[in-house]
Amino acid sequence: MPLPPDERLEDAARRYGSMRSFAAEYLRERIISGVLLPGESLQIDEIAQRLKVSATPVREALQSLRVEGFVDGVRGQGFRVHPITAADIEDVFLVHANVAGELAARAARSISDEQLRVLEALHYELLAAAVRGDVEALEARNNEFHHLLNHIVDAPRLRWLVALFSKYVPRNFYAQIEGWPEATRADHTQIIDAIKARDAEAARHAASEHIIHSGELLAAHFRSATASADSLPKL
Repeated sequence: MPLPPDERLEDAARRYGSMRSFAAEYLRERIISGVLLPGESLQIDEIAQRLKVSATPVREALQSLRVEGFVDGVRGQGFRVHPITAADIEDVFLVHANVAGELAARAARSISDEQLRVLEALHYELLAAAVRGDVEALEARNNEFHHLLNHIVDAPRLRWLVALFSKYVPRNFYAQIEGWPEATRADHTQIIDAIKARDAEAARHAASEHIIHSGELLAAHFRSATASADSLPKL
């Protein structure tokens, strides 16, 4: 499958800091969202041309993705997308939910008044973006909300785990996932209400359910994307 056009390549490249990181994220998101299918061949030259970079960062990105389990190296044939299923995605989000719930519970117990004001402000900006239909702003505020929530307490190992799980979050594709904006708005409201009440167990439940819900939506999107591709005639 040819790589799709992306009008934000230059902005994305600057945001990720290095061409290797950018190429890895670009491919990772397209694998998780079902744009690149399980077993599909990945041609280094084609990807490099698409991203307007040299072959070296693309090759390095593919090696990183191989270690992460997103692609397989095939002797004499380069790389192929590793077989991933919707159930795999749900499993990752299930484990992620437990860690996110623990971070939210700890945050509810120790959040300062100033941190709460910032978290509430991000939440209201998120709601406003949802009303406007501004998905890009919605994604940005969503990321900032979770980043702050995860950094309220000093738990570096838990945040390390969240960083691993986040590799399965296709941020630039959430606009294409049916139900995601609505779920984000509703789920975040429950999280912020629990945090404001300093109710640790309610915060744990709300954050955990939010991650599970997101995983279910992504898995459903992945099933639909791969099923549609499988139904196309093979040349």
